[in-house]
Amino acid sequence: MSRYRPPRPKQSTYITPEGARVLREELEQLWNVERPRVTQEVADAAAQGDRSENAEYIYGKRRLREIDRRVRFLRKRLEALTVVSEPPSDPQRVFFGAWVTLEDEDGHEVEYRIVGPDEFDVKAGKISMDSPVGRALMGKRVDDEVLIRRPKGDMECVIVGVRYG
Repeated sequence: MSRYRPPRPKQSTYITPEGARVLREELEQLWNVERPRVTQEVADAAAQGDRSENAEYIYGKRRLREIDRRVRFLRKRLEALTVVSEPPSDPQRVFFGAWVTLEDEDGHEVEYRIVGPDEFDVKAGKISMDSPVGRALMGKRVDDEVLIRRPKGDMECVIVGVRYG
C-alpha cells in the first residue's frame, strides 16, 4: 500500500469583497485575540510544573498548532486570491458574483449566488463556481435551459433571473 495521494484539484482564485473581508477578519481574530490568549494559557499551565501529565499544557500546545496552521493557510490564500468587485460587461449572463434565480421542472424557484470556493454556504444560497451547479450555470443567459449533473441524478432548470450587486 502506498502513501501517494493525487494532488487536490485546483481551486478558483476569485473571491467577493465580502468573502475577502470575512477571511481577513478571521485572520485578525486568530492572530490578535485567540493566539495571545492560548499562549498565555499555555504559559500558565507550564508554570504549574510537570508538563508530561498536564492536560492544559498538552491541549493548549495542540490548539496553538491548529491556530498557527490556520493562520499560515489564511495568509497564503489571501495572497493568492483575486477580489472581484466589478460587475461583468454583459449583466444578462451568469458570471462570478451573480445572483441566479432557477426554476425546476416542478415550478419551484431557488436563488443562488455564484461565489468562490472559500466562501460558499449552501444554506445562505451561496454556491461555489467550482461546484457542479456553478459550472453548469457559468456563461448562461436568462431563459436558458440548464442540465445540472448531480450525484443523485440529473436535473433540468431554467434560468429565470440574473442580477449583480
